[in-house]
Amino acid sequence: MTSEPAPQPRAGRTPPRVPPLSRTTVAEAALRLLNETGLEKLTLRAIAAELDVKAPALYWHFKNKQELIDEMATEMYRRMTRDEPSRPADWRETLLDANRALRRALLSYRDGARVFSGSRFTGAEHAEQQEAHLRALLEAGFELPQAVRALTTAFLYTLGFVTEEQGVQPVPGERREGYDVSERSQRLADYPAAAAAGAHLFEDYDAHFEEGLQLILAGVAARYGIG
Repeated sequence: MTSEPAPQPRAGRTPPRVPPLSRTTVAEAALRLLNETGLEKLTLRAIAAELDVKAPALYWHFKNKQELIDEMATEMYRRMTRDEPSRPADWRETLLDANRALRRALLSYRDGARVFSGSRFTGAEHAEQQEAHLRALLEAGFELPQAVRALTTAFLYTLGFVTEEQGVQPVPGERREGYDVSERSQRLADYPAAAAAGAHLFEDYDAHFEEGLQLILAGVAARYGIG
């Protein structure tokens, strides 16, 4: 972690009362701060100030920032699966529902996709949903390696899509400077197809995501010959 001076509690704000420190309570505090600070500025010192404790107390639970990020991703997944009850579905609906839910969860946090990317789940909660998803594909006629490829390809599409989406719109209603589509079109006037593509690249993300996900499913069905 960085060694900058510990931040002071924000003016006019009383630090929240929290249960005794644990990996989960620290991760919950980190997620509360994430929308305000972004991932780069999220430090153990900032989280300690949020919890009204000294930073060394957190090192009992996390040796480094990656361990904290792993727990944050795990807590995000817990919340996603808690809020998205599973239901019987065919393999297409299974993949559609799972990846729509994942995108909603990632968009709930600034840098949500970056938190998830490359993280290791610290518990086994994800196994129940993974088992259900794999079972849906196996029952549809997929071999296990095919089912794994279908799941991971759709997952990686969603993760990459939201990473790019949040690069333009870090949180809903906030747009990074430099992504004005009209200005881009003028700047690329000598390249008309590339200029016109801006509206399809940097706007209407909901429709863009859905179309891409349908392309993934169509490709899976064609590749493995499963209708």
